[in-house]
Amino acid sequence: MPAPLALQIAKTISDAIANGEIGDGEHLSAPKLAVRFGVSRSPIREALEVLSGLGFAEQRANRGYFAKASASEGTASDAARLSLPFEPASAYQKMAEDWLTDRIPSDVTEQMLRDRYQLTKSQLSDILTRAAREGWAQPKAGYGWQFLPVAKTPEAFEQAYRFRMVIEPAAMLEPTYQINRAVLEELKRLQTRMLEHDIERLPGERLMQLGTQFHEELIQFSGNPFFHQSLVRVNQMRRLMEYRSRIDRRRLYTQCREHLELIGILETGDIVAASYRMRQHLAGALRAKTPVVLNDEQTLAVAEK
Repeated sequence: MPAPLALQIAKTISDAIANGEIGDGEHLSAPKLAVRFGVSRSPIREALEVLSGLGFAEQRANRGYFAKASASEGTASDAARLSLPFEPASAYQKMAEDWLTDRIPSDVTEQMLRDRYQLTKSQLSDILTRAAREGWAQPKAGYGWQFLPVAKTPEAFEQAYRFRMVIEPAAMLEPTYQINRAVLEELKRLQTRMLEHDIERLPGERLMQLGTQFHEELIQFSGNPFFHQSLVRVNQMRRLMEYRSRIDRRRLYTQCREHLELIGILETGDIVAASYRMRQHLAGALRAKTPVVLNDEQTLAVAEK
């Protein structure tokens, strides 16, 4: 039987194919999917095999897997039942919320977590692996786990955005900044699709991932890995809070238009203008905050992107 992580990835991909986020005949690149899900290629390959068996992907000799949106009704019914033996997102989000609201300590044991959330060893392993991948948990030397500081206060969240307002425009002015036209074209396709269809259809978590992907791809053009690593790290630290935020889908229309405007400026080669516009864009995102209640005493304003 496929591993729970592979099943979850397969379910996410099948949903994306069913709702049109991934187009019929689109290449399901294992390296790109591994980056998207933050995992190795092994669970991606396993997920693609599951999708192929359900009719949501077609394997072509020496070319890999390609999406099939024209799955039969019987196949679609099978895909609808594709799920883990427990709901990983709810358990993960419960643990994350408990950490954000200081209901659990920073130093924990696996047994304590299994007892608190009624999880098997395998289920807890999947959740902790995801938490480590997203930057808010790490195994302790020898025994137990440690939850790491994240943007849990209004001050920390604002500081994260102000840090981005420094490094993202600056990265564009690096002498090694070089635009990858193929990546830029793919970003343009994704942002256009969001604007035309996906904002109202996709889950909030996926919309946030697309916004994060846009900024992390652009900063990679700098050719300086320290800029990219810094942005990835700060995005990880604010991601937990954004999972809990109330997505303002109306604001996302403005966000996508600004992303497309940035792409248009980069296409002209005017990097200085793009750098200035990036700072304006991030400043606007910081001002457009959505309040999220952590508990009865504390409210955090969270930017929606």
